[in-house]
Amino acid sequence: MGTHVIKMPDIGEGIAEVELSVWHVKVGDMVVEDQVLADVMTDKAMVDIPSPVHGKVIALGGEPGEVMAVGSVLISIEVEGAGNAKEAPAVVASEPVKAAPVEAAKPARPVAAAKPAAAPVAREGDERPLASPAVRKHALDAGIQLRLVQGSGPAGRILHEDLDAYLQQGSATASMASNPYAERRDEEQIPVIGMRRKIAQRMQDATRRAAHFSYVEEIDVTALDELRVHLNEKHGTTRGKLTLLPFIVRAMVVALRAFPQINARYDDEAQVITRLGAVHVGVATQSDVGLMVPVVRHAEARSLWGNAEEIARLAAAARNGKASREELSGSTITLTSLGALGGIVSTPVLNLPEVAIVGVNRIVERPMVIKGQIVVRKMMNLSSSFDHRVVDGMDAAQFIQAIRGLLEQPASLFLE
Repeated sequence: MGTHVIKMPDIGEGIAEVELSVWHVKVGDMVVEDQVLADVMTDKAMVDIPSPVHGKVIALGGEPGEVMAVGSVLISIEVEGAGNAKEAPAVVASEPVKAAPVEAAKPARPVAAAKPAAAPVAREGDERPLASPAVRKHALDAGIQLRLVQGSGPAGRILHEDLDAYLQQGSATASMASNPYAERRDEEQIPVIGMRRKIAQRMQDATRRAAHFSYVEEIDVTALDELRVHLNEKHGTTRGKLTLLPFIVRAMVVALRAFPQINARYDDEAQVITRLGAVHVGVATQSDVGLMVPVVRHAEARSLWGNAEEIARLAAAARNGKASREELSGSTITLTSLGALGGIVSTPVLNLPEVAIVGVNRIVERPMVIKGQIVVRKMMNLSSSFDHRVVDGMDAAQFIQAIRGLLEQPASLFLE
């Protein structure tokens, strides 16, 4: 028997270190080729690390939340034959392993990020929870249905402490149900790791480095929504349903022709502004692990339905954790919307190094005075933010006013 040591692979894009997000195996597990060993987090996406060999896990090179350099020891596996390491490592989970120069893991590929722990959790009827015989007996004795328990072990395996936590939560819930005014003493500590840590770092970095200012404009979208409904009735079954987002993307594309300084990236270290002809629209999308921004590339070259289809495809990929690093990078301006939860006004944070983000608030029916008459109109606010180091207030206001004019007279979206 020998030892095969796998080092943290070079994921590309000049990335020198990644964060170890979650292990899918533990010391003592048998693994097969192509089995996912761990998930790691880059600046752009969650990536899985598959095994290049069959064997038994004898050591893990880090703990979840640890930042590891490319080329550092990730995991050691006992294999048939000589392996690729000169000496076997100690069987511990957190110590780095001494090894000769070895091969990296197979090329990494994006995967769905691990969901945050929650209890209870609903499983499909035919999904068998992962648990040891001892844990299953513990659950049986305690009257716990394993399918309702969220496992914290590798690959979602349910541990004894998960059962204890479930029972404690059940006691607290029962106490609150019997007396909703009862004092509570429970606490929960949640490590900020993985995608949540990256989001926190990016938001903090953006607010620290950019000179944010926001501009809010009210838009009458009555005619636009009538057009959307009409197009869906006529072409929905053959071309797909349209939301408001592809119309807004189209308005942004047209308006940016007159305001190229807003479709730009600012390198504040090099003190260089890069204006781009291509409009790569990042569409902020909420996923189970936090906010992700997949990119609709060359929105200027897509039709209304083409942008709608791409927005839907990318949003589904982001929510399922299947968006690639390429699909999550390269945007030139961002569009963010909370849909029906969009509120009245928001102050979106810039997606650096971009200099503008357009925020969409919810549509509400309100009485408006038009030509001396009170009529009911569908109104929506755009709450947008800009980098004042690059974009002047007048330019930002005129840009949003141009979008407003296009959306209030939707036929003008398609006039060339």
